[in-house]
Amino acid sequence: MTTGTEEATLPAEQGGGVGGGAGGWLAGPHQVLGHGTNTGLSNEKLAMWAVLGSECLLFGALISTYFLYRGRSLSGPTPKEIYDIPYTSVSSFVLLMSSLTMVLALAAVQHNNRKGSLIWLAATALLGMHFVANQVYEFTVFLHEGLKLQTNLFGSTFFVLTGFHGTHVTVGVIWLWSLFMMALRGKLPAER
Repeated sequence: MTTGTEEATLPAEQGGGVGGGAGGWLAGPHQVLGHGTNTGLSNEKLAMWAVLGSECLLFGALISTYFLYRGRSLSGPTPKEIYDIPYTSVSSFVLLMSSLTMVLALAAVQHNNRKGSLIWLAATALLGMHFVANQVYEFTVFLHEGLKLQTNLFGSTFFVLTGFHGTHVTVGVIWLWSLFMMALRGKLPAER
């Protein structure tokens, strides 16, 4: 068995060289400055999958905790007393639409459409900001109605779950504005 360094010295027809031809260890679009992994994916892509996987586990645990303790609070306020389902539905719709605009931004970047990239990245960031603003408003209303983190089990699980989600969206918005600035400067090429 050979290592990646040894393979790089093999002739191209045997899978060697940087990229190694059709069957090489760095074949395809994952070749990044000669750095690859045993999976054939770039380190950046693997890192992003690791982040996404850990977020799935984190939010899965938080949602499970919320459902396990749902309805077990001995004192109020309870969800039935304070939830505004139409308001939350609109806020959720806004967040779902940000997924659509992100797909459109990615497509624009992949097609070297700089104007489209800027428009859709900004739209995605603005929709995320709208969602976070709605969440801050909702938290403020809940606090005025007597629901706090330490009020009861519902308050604890609700604020921890939605607080982490709001933080997640906020970090995403910051990341989106960073990508927007990169696109504005022409540093978001299709091949990346």
